[in-house]
Amino acid sequence: MRILIKNGTIITASDHYRGDLLIEDEIVTTIGTVLIGSADRVIDASDRYVFPGGIDVHTHLDMPFGGTTSADDFETGTVAAAFGGTTSIVDFAIQYKGQTLHHAWETWMKKAEGKAAIDYGFHMIITELSDQVEQEMDALVTQGVTSFKLFMAYPGVFMLDDASIFRALLRTGQNGGTICMHAENGGVIDVLVKKALGEGKTAPKYHALTRPARAEAEATHRAIALAEMADVPIYIVHLSAAEALEMVTAARDRGLPAFAETCPQYLFLSYDNYEESGFEGAKYVMSPPLRPRETHERLWRGLAFNDLQAISTDHCPFCMKEQKELGRGDFSKIPNGAPGIETRMSLVYDGGVRTGRIGLSRFVELTSTSPAKIFGLYPRKGTLAPGSDADLVIFNPHRKTTISARTHHMRVDYNPYEGREVAGVSETVISRGRIIIDNGKFVGRAGAGSFIKRSPRTI
Repeated sequence: MRILIKNGTIITASDHYRGDLLIEDEIVTTIGTVLIGSADRVIDASDRYVFPGGIDVHTHLDMPFGGTTSADDFETGTVAAAFGGTTSIVDFAIQYKGQTLHHAWETWMKKAEGKAAIDYGFHMIITELSDQVEQEMDALVTQGVTSFKLFMAYPGVFMLDDASIFRALLRTGQNGGTICMHAENGGVIDVLVKKALGEGKTAPKYHALTRPARAEAEATHRAIALAEMADVPIYIVHLSAAEALEMVTAARDRGLPAFAETCPQYLFLSYDNYEESGFEGAKYVMSPPLRPRETHERLWRGLAFNDLQAISTDHCPFCMKEQKELGRGDFSKIPNGAPGIETRMSLVYDGGVRTGRIGLSRFVELTSTSPAKIFGLYPRKGTLAPGSDADLVIFNPHRKTTISARTHHMRVDYNPYEGREVAGVSETVISRGRIIIDNGKFVGRAGAGSFIKRSPRTI
């Protein structure tokens, strides 16, 4: 199929120009000022931006956690992602204790096959490290699973000790993989949680109050130190605290290959949300938790000056009814996570570009290009250039929409940004040359997405 997009303003991480773009089958073949010729579909993108498709490298679809399972599976989650302008995700496959990494990968591949509407890859969560697991890490890198997530939190469930973390880091020095780190001091948090519950402090806000910013900063510092000793890069996931950002900034100022992402919730929500009446604060229970409102500008500064390299979502939705309610009377039993896969691009455009905090090319870099480079997808994805996958978004910067659970496509019964009006909407979305969102309507197909075999790191 040939699709010709005319008169749009094409935005990449390095360029910004008016032009036309020709797609043939799954590939961008030509970009020029005035393209002519036959096409099966001509789209007039006048007064619109043409972006590379969004890449969300932190999602949790169909994930068991806390006695329940995240509300979006690979069908509903990827359809919602498409509505929001995201054309590729990297989810997390979990190795439970006693399992091999390959068993975990095969389990998650089955969850996605026949359901995903957009392309997908996987990071591997390692909860148990042995000599066999280290060998499996090597094999997975050759099979296109080139990143591994480790936890410094959740003792007895996900948390690894420092020796295991260091061994995994050393292994990536040999196989070219990348370690993603959940950086919170799980031992300290565990003590604080037990102390709070013992004092009868059970409301949702105590989830935040028992996970202090300094616990995130300490773990971030330790993770970077371990990576420095192993002489390998490290990627800090869902950074929320200004104190943790200071650790990343200091490391990068010393020339270390330390990378980090933040998420929209840490840019637009705050601790104040935990003080909402009744049990409403449970909507915002996530780890790390929301921080004080003054943290927002520190994070935006980090994004503007490249101390933070990506904006992902940590999309892990649990409905208030029957799921978040599991923690009524005990905040430690509230399933951790919130929805965001659909709202990321519009929120960041509205709150970042329109306010002048970041420019258009930086927006593309943070939401697509930089994640693609860090996680072995570039230049196939993350840019618009001849030969790249035809993953792109025709984005109307003038159109406004109001975020609401009544109209979103995520399978969750609330939206943390309920009632917020944003300017900037993904009107048409193309995934590998197929139109999947056509003027705001889903015309794609569940199962059309493909597994993305990612390359070893080049960072």
